[in-house]
Amino acid sequence: MPDKLNSVDYHWFLVCTKPGHELELRALIEREKGKIRNILEVYCPTHTKVYVRRGDNEQRLPFFDGYVFVLATQGALAEFLRDNDSDAYIWYNRKRTPDEKAVACTIPESQIRAFRDYNENYADKVIVLERPYTDYAFNAKTDEPNEIVRVVDGPLAGCEGYICRFHKKKGLVFRVQGMMPGCWLTVTYPNASDLHVVRLHNAEGDRLSIGTEKGRAADLLVGVLQGCGYGERTQSLFYELMERLAADLSLETLCKHLQKQGEKALADRLAKLTTKEAELLINLARYEHDTPGYVRENWPRIILRPFLTPTSGIEMEEDKNEAELPHQDFTEIIRKVDITEEVYYPSKQEDGKITTTYYAHIGRMEDKSGFIYFANWDDFLREYFLTAGKANEKLVSGKVQKVRNEITLAETEKLIESFRNYAPTLYKVLTEPDSAVKAVPNFKIGEDLLNVLAIQSSAQDKEAAKDQLIKTCVRVCKEINTTNHLAVWRRYLRTVWLHI
Repeated sequence: MPDKLNSVDYHWFLVCTKPGHELELRALIEREKGKIRNILEVYCPTHTKVYVRRGDNEQRLPFFDGYVFVLATQGALAEFLRDNDSDAYIWYNRKRTPDEKAVACTIPESQIRAFRDYNENYADKVIVLERPYTDYAFNAKTDEPNEIVRVVDGPLAGCEGYICRFHKKKGLVFRVQGMMPGCWLTVTYPNASDLHVVRLHNAEGDRLSIGTEKGRAADLLVGVLQGCGYGERTQSLFYELMERLAADLSLETLCKHLQKQGEKALADRLAKLTTKEAELLINLARYEHDTPGYVRENWPRIILRPFLTPTSGIEMEEDKNEAELPHQDFTEIIRKVDITEEVYYPSKQEDGKITTTYYAHIGRMEDKSGFIYFANWDDFLREYFLTAGKANEKLVSGKVQKVRNEITLAETEKLIESFRNYAPTLYKVLTEPDSAVKAVPNFKIGEDLLNVLAIQSSAQDKEAAKDQLIKTCVRVCKEINTTNHLAVWRRYLRTVWLHI
């Protein structure tokens, strides 16, 4: 907003006055601004005290003592304060060098608008924390990274922070910019369930916390064995190689042994593993060494690989994004799938987006009417099929429930942690009769049974059906992975999506 009278712009200025005199200054400006040019608006924070937590103690302390925000030109505001209130003055940013010119502290309109929304709606509900924001990146008890989320709507829209547990309740810990540039306060909103948030992928911590390292290692070796054409021998050879590697933690020694046994193709594939891939195998072998029988117990049968994996297993041609691998009872289709995720880098306190290439694995079998395509959701769906009655109804179709405030005794509505609310694609698969993709229990594959998501198609529509199954499964994975709700089902998702 250009000021044509004296060639300066309107800004929101931070005005300091005596603590406790904010309302008096606001009233003075409101009363006089109609007589003076270039002072347009004054804002005094409505909530000037906050809860401060020090350890287990909470105190209610002053927060905005002595601060008023005024939208004006600098000249007009300075003149008004000089003539009407000698105790008030415009705050100037601190000079960083002796030669630097002092500049009045101004606040962008967008920031003032967000601050007003926050102050009027949430300031009386947040608690100021004494520890630095970065201290809340990890769970103090488990040393695992805390979930990172972004608020989707409301006055806190766009805020990013950690979900932390305080006194058995989950709170959102985030940062609020203080009065001075570069000054930040760490605060928590105690009832994170009141907020509409999406979960962000922790680009630095989730690799450790997603819990798929051993699963990725096992899948890597299974994929290599299947890609080398071992077919029905894959499972027995998988056990043999892991036990041999556990006895001697050296891939080089294992490759030499395979060369002597005439397994040159397998030895060459293992020799080409990247450093990170080799580390995965060695770590799994080390765990097998310390816990004999772990591999056999956790991978008792190998039928179809998990739906999304970081490696293809077979070597795909450069110009193709899909390949087929024949099995005894079905044909496996392996397709490249690029998944873009919003991520957060705690050490930099920056967010961004990354795109990672995964490989979708689905099976194809012929039946009387054409083809059936299916994806391995065995462990996830096994747990789902164990739910029944009212519990199942609430999990799948629940909308809202009444919650009573322990202090005010007032009742409010809260979204239920259901597939309907937080995984709508899965909800449709499970409930809509006309959904092409179905959840099928105990799907028969040769002599084995598998819980799958499946789609049936005619010979003419098989390409469209294949695409639909893959896209549906990817959507379900992304919906469950991005919500901070459905935590149990996100854990089961680890067996479907070997996240990296």
